[in-house]
Amino acid sequence: MAVRACDGAGFLAAFRSAVANLEAHVDEVNALNVFPVPDGDTGTNMLATVRAALDEADRAGPDADAAAVAHAASFGALMGARGNSGVISSQILAGIAEALAGKRRFNGLDLAHAIDTGSKQAYKAVARPVEGTILTVIREAATGAVEAAERDNDLVSVLAATVEAAERSVARTPSLLAVLREAHVVDSGGQGLFRLLEGALEAARGRAATAPTAVGAEPSADPVGAPARQDVAAADRPTTASDETAYGYETVYLLRPRRGRALDVAAIQAHLETIGDSVLVAGDEHMVKVHVHNLRPDAVIAYGLGLGLLSRITVENLDGQAQEVREARVAAFIGVGHAIPAMVGGAPAIRSAGGHEHALDERDPGALPAMRLPFGVIAVAPSEGLATLLTDVAAHVREYGVFRIVHGGPSANPSTGELLAAIEATPADELLLLPNNPNVVLAARQVASMVDCPVHVVATRNCAEGVAALMELDPAASPSENAAAMSKAGRALQTMQVTEAIRDATVSGTRVRKGQTIVLDPDDGLLAVDNDPEKAVLAGFGRLSPGFGLVTIYYGEDATLEAAESLARRIQAAAPGLEGVELAHGGQPHYRYLISAE
Repeated sequence: MAVRACDGAGFLAAFRSAVANLEAHVDEVNALNVFPVPDGDTGTNMLATVRAALDEADRAGPDADAAAVAHAASFGALMGARGNSGVISSQILAGIAEALAGKRRFNGLDLAHAIDTGSKQAYKAVARPVEGTILTVIREAATGAVEAAERDNDLVSVLAATVEAAERSVARTPSLLAVLREAHVVDSGGQGLFRLLEGALEAARGRAATAPTAVGAEPSADPVGAPARQDVAAADRPTTASDETAYGYETVYLLRPRRGRALDVAAIQAHLETIGDSVLVAGDEHMVKVHVHNLRPDAVIAYGLGLGLLSRITVENLDGQAQEVREARVAAFIGVGHAIPAMVGGAPAIRSAGGHEHALDERDPGALPAMRLPFGVIAVAPSEGLATLLTDVAAHVREYGVFRIVHGGPSANPSTGELLAAIEATPADELLLLPNNPNVVLAARQVASMVDCPVHVVATRNCAEGVAALMELDPAASPSENAAAMSKAGRALQTMQVTEAIRDATVSGTRVRKGQTIVLDPDDGLLAVDNDPEKAVLAGFGRLSPGFGLVTIYYGEDATLEAAESLARRIQAAAPGLEGVELAHGGQPHYRYLISAE
C-alpha cells in the first residue's frame, strides 16, 4: 500500500529505527576502520551523534509535527556530534530540518528535497570536500531520492530508491579515492549512513529495526563477500605520508556569540583553515561546533574565546590515538579485501502496457473487451507525471469503472481519431472524457457525436482542473450527474500556467518581451509578466479571487524540485494565512509550473 504522507510521529519512528539499525551494525562499521582514524571509531561516533539526536527528538513530545521533530533531531545532533563523520551526519540532519521547516507532515517529494538539502548542507560544512567519502554517498543517495520522487510520490518507494543509491555509492567509493582503492576497502562513513537509511526504510515497511541488547552481544559479523571498509572520516583531509607520523591535537568545542552578536560561520571556517587542518564548522549564527586538527590547540581555543563563549571543550592527542589504532588493528587488516557484490533487486519501475495507458488496477482494459463495466473515464495528459497523478486520484472508482489515459497536450494534442480509438478500446457502457486542455475540448465533443455509447465531455482546461474533477467523481451517481458535478468542481478551481515568452508580443494588451516569464489563466489570458519567474507568479496570485486556502504547484520538465520548493516558500511567505502549499511532479512540457488555488 502506498504511503503518501508522514507526520511527526511517523518521522520519529523511522528515525528511531534508523538509530537502532546503526547500533545493530556498529561493530561492523567500527571493525572496518583499518586506517588509524584520529578522532575515533566511525561507527561509535555516528551512533553517539544520532543517539543524541534521537534523545532530543523524543523530548519534542508525542504530538510534535514533522518540522518540530526534525528541528529537535538537528539540534540534538549538533550538540552531540562526535568526530568528522558525526559532524557531517549532524549537517545532513540540519539540512533535512531546514527543508521540512513549517511542515506538519511531508510526502515523498518533500522527503527527497529534504535529503537533497541535507547533502548540500553537508558539503558546505567541509572546507575541501573529497569524493569517495560519506559526502559522495549522501549526494548520490539524494539524487536517487529526487529521481524516485518525481516518478512516484510514495514515501516507501522514495526511501527504497534512496537506500539502493546509497548502497551502490558505497560500493564504488574505491574508484573515487586512491587510498581506498589501494587498500581494497570502501568508506565506512558511507556504510554507516547506508545503515541509517536502511533502518528508516524498514520502519516505513512496517518492520522497524530494534537495537541489540548490550549484555553479551556479539560483534556483527561481516556479511559473506563483504569487503573491509574504511572511513575517511576527515572527508576534507588529503592522505599524505605525514598522516602516518604526526597528527598533532584535535580540538573540539561549542561556540556561542556574545549577547547581541551573531557568528559568521564562513569567516570562522576561513580563519581556522589558516591555522589547522580537517576543519569543520557546523551550525549557524547562534551556535557552531568547531573541529580542528593542528599542533597548537591553544590558538584554536583563544580564537574562539575572542568571538564568544565556549563549552564542551575537548583536546585529544592524535598521535597517541593513531599508534594505538595501528597496533590493535593491523593484524585484522592482513588478508582482507573481497569484492563487494553488485546490489540486486529493489523496487522496479512499473509502466503500463505500451507506455500510454494507465489501468486503475492490474487489468489492461484494452485486453478485456468482453468485460464491460457501468462507466469509464478517459483523461488526456501531457506527461507521465501528470498521467500518474490523475490515475492515483481516480483510484477510488476501481471497483466500479475503468480508467484510461490518452497522452497529448500543448503542441501534441490528440487527434479525433486517437480519442475515438481510446473510446472504442474502453469497455464501459458510458464514458466521461476529460480533455484537460482547451484545445482538445472541440475534438472531444466531436468524437462524442461519432460513437454509439454515451460520452459526457467534462470540459477541463488543464490537469489541475482534471484532478479536481476526478476528486468529485461519485461511483454511486449516474455518469450525467457526475459530468455536471465534475465540471462544476473543475471550474471552481483557480489555476494559472507559467511559461517563458519565446518572442516579443502583445498579450491581453500588455507588451511581453522574449525570455520574460509570463503567467496565463486557463483560457490563455495574461495574468502577469516579469523578468523574475517568482515575482511573476506572485503577481499572478494578486489577480486571483481571494478566499483560497490550499495551493498546489505541479512543476514541469523545465523546473527543478529545488526551484519549486523555493517558489512554494515565497508563496507561503506572501500569504501566511494559507493552509498550505503542496508540490507535485507533473513533468509537463512547455509550462514550468501549473498552479492551482482552492
